[in-house]
Amino acid sequence: MNHPDRPAGRALSQAQQEAEAARLIAEGYSDNTPVATFYRDVTPVPTTGYAPPVQQSGRAPMSQRATDISGIMLSAGLASVPISSGISLVMWTVGQVNPVVVGIVCVAPIAFLGALSRAFKGAKEVAEAAPPVIHQHYEGNVHQDNSTHSTRTSGLFAQTKNDNRRR
Repeated sequence: MNHPDRPAGRALSQAQQEAEAARLIAEGYSDNTPVATFYRDVTPVPTTGYAPPVQQSGRAPMSQRATDISGIMLSAGLASVPISSGISLVMWTVGQVNPVVVGIVCVAPIAFLGALSRAFKGAKEVAEAAPPVIHQHYEGNVHQDNSTHSTRTSGLFAQTKNDNRRR
């Protein structure tokens, strides 16, 4: 720590350090030194306590995934406004507004996407269920053994018979 009589950045010599240490010790043990009247704790305040949480303005608290999904839903809802208003304007100007046709036009893309997603899901299940293809390449003489091993345990006093046949 810098002393008021010493400029900042200047190091003390060994003799000056010893004299400063002796002065501080003598000042600490003397009776006429001024006593500190306050103390400031500089440690940071903890972020948790006993107070209940207070509802903040804005969106309700939720997970990061839920926040991301809600943002996507809000964006999609906002993006549908100009498209639907443009379609409504075209239909109004044409004068051919038939409720059945409007219903078919609105439901057809949803039904198509639903069927397409089911087809992709089925294709994914078929691809996952297929056994993996294994390619093995050998050089030299290869002996392939197709033997079966079966065990049969039966009887009051468990008798085990092993059958090792080579095919």
